[in-house]
Amino acid sequence: MKRLWRDLPAFSPPASANDALAITSMRSWRLKEPVSGRRYTVVRLESRGGTVGYGEGGATVGSALVEAKGAVEGRRATDAEFFRHRLAGLPAMEAAVNNAALDLLGKATKTPVYRYLGGPVRYKARVLAHLEVNGDSGFEEPLRRAVLAGFKAFTVPIPPRDSMARIQAYVDSVRQRVEHLRSVAGADSDFVLDGGGALAPGDAAAVSTALERFHLLFFDEPTAVLTTDALSKITESVTPVGLGRTLHAEGTFQNLLRWQCVDVLRPSTGLNSIQRIRRMAALAESNYVAIAPYHNGGPIGSVAAIHAGASLMNFFIQQVPVPLDQKDRDMRAELTSGNQETARDGFAALINRPGLGIEVNEQALSKYSEETV
Repeated sequence: MKRLWRDLPAFSPPASANDALAITSMRSWRLKEPVSGRRYTVVRLESRGGTVGYGEGGATVGSALVEAKGAVEGRRATDAEFFRHRLAGLPAMEAAVNNAALDLLGKATKTPVYRYLGGPVRYKARVLAHLEVNGDSGFEEPLRRAVLAGFKAFTVPIPPRDSMARIQAYVDSVRQRVEHLRSVAGADSDFVLDGGGALAPGDAAAVSTALERFHLLFFDEPTAVLTTDALSKITESVTPVGLGRTLHAEGTFQNLLRWQCVDVLRPSTGLNSIQRIRRMAALAESNYVAIAPYHNGGPIGSVAAIHAGASLMNFFIQQVPVPLDQKDRDMRAELTSGNQETARDGFAALINRPGLGIEVNEQALSKYSEETV
């Protein structure tokens, strides 16, 4: 199979000279938020027909921008499989390029991305506010801000685990944190416990069991140990388990599904393009597993993720960052010519305009860019 893909260009020739969907130029920006330091990459593709598309991927290095530019220019915007294999070693660039191509194709066909992907299967997408906090306290302010922005579901990071402390004391601290935040957000709020892969399997199992009565949406990344014996300890609880935000290969996700150790699949939008996430969602659907993409990037990625969710039958919820500092919030709104990361009663509405349906501010991209190619 590797030999076949090595010869792929022979079977997938570059676009012809008069093809309106041929990519004539690619430009990339490596962005960094001023306070949080969150990094992500934005790509701009322009076709011979004059259509422009924007896409976002995770953080990457400058050499990856140059390599991707050489691979993409001269190709057709519909060459999704070529981009997927040619840029497989550069996951952030693969995500950005493929997503930008979708935006371009949506605009060229005067179709919203979610319709271009075959949707919608829903007319609004449930969203999850990823709360940022300063240290191990101060949850109330970002939580209240997210509530005012229309969110009804929120992430709760677990406290640091002191290996010298008794496990019961640690479990009690997690329980108290969830109880307190629920009292602030209201009884109709939902929470995801964010483990960040920091716990040992046994500790994660104890936390999961103790929090069953809270009916969490899921326990996200409870442990970094992804083996059947480790995960089986956690999945014995009725609390759903979310896994996969650090993974990229479809085969790894398939193993988690085969082991029946995951209830919610969490592919990262920074590492995986919309097309690749759709492939993972198809694997999950055949195993009766929901998909809730992990997103900790920029606002263009948030909008693209909502389009993807609108086209997936087994979509559950989409994570959206809610920055703590006003400077970061201002930057994100500036990039998309207005704040696109809001909700109403816990749901984000679909943008019914061609492509992603947003106006990207290139002056803002240059303003906040660490490097442009």
